[in-house]
Amino acid sequence: MSELEAIGMIAGKGIYPQVFAHGARSGGVNRLVAAAFNEETDPLIEEITDEVSWMRVGQLSKMIKFFKDNKITQAVMVGQISPKNLFDLRPDMRTLMLLGRLKERNAESIFNAIGEELSKDGIELIPATTFLDDLLPLAGHVCGPKPAKRLSDDAAFGFKIAKEMSRLDIGQTVIVKKGTVLAVEAFEGTNEAIKRGGNLGRGEVVVVKVSKPGQDLRFDVPCIGPDTIEIAAASSVSAIVVEAKKTLLLGKDQIEESADKNKVTVFAYEE
Repeated sequence: MSELEAIGMIAGKGIYPQVFAHGARSGGVNRLVAAAFNEETDPLIEEITDEVSWMRVGQLSKMIKFFKDNKITQAVMVGQISPKNLFDLRPDMRTLMLLGRLKERNAESIFNAIGEELSKDGIELIPATTFLDDLLPLAGHVCGPKPAKRLSDDAAFGFKIAKEMSRLDIGQTVIVKKGTVLAVEAFEGTNEAIKRGGNLGRGEVVVVKVSKPGQDLRFDVPCIGPDTIEIAAASSVSAIVVEAKKTLLLGKDQIEESADKNKVTVFAYEE
């Protein structure tokens, strides 16, 4: 990429936009413009980008016009949108027409359709892992305490279950203990599933998070962050297993610090 190239950020909640912005700047991108969402995006976005437009979830025409006005030809989706806001849409006409064409309204189908709409206006949706390769862990022990002997068994078991759940588009995370499934992530999201599974397991609980089969890296890339470790520790989770080379560690240094402090093992699994 040319060092003068501008990139548009479709910025959701959490620290993902901040992490991406840092990676993009380090990668030579001088100009970042962000479409930010009311009640979702951290206001810090104003400090880490060159131009921001605030909008409601569902204002697709406003977002595309903003990017075109700023001569954006490449955009990236970084950060989630709260499920409640996906069900509380006040869509503009373009979004309404987009939704009307969809047979299924899940995250993948909606985001893919948004990518197609952007493409119609000359804006390419690029992988959400761009500039972040160093945050994709290789197989093996990542941080925290040395893995327990049983972890490899729970990792393999949970990985198999999570892959099937993600194939069915239910969720990408399962919580297991000694060969038993305690909880499966669904609409409530990863953190709530961890709390539920941890409550049921009461110790020696393992969280397993995977990518979807054929994961489209332009959106919905599995991630964990420091808050994941804190919630896991508070929920009696002893280990978090992620899929090697396909899961982003957002706030890597903070994750390592929190994992050590809270005695939560983070392990990257590969079949």
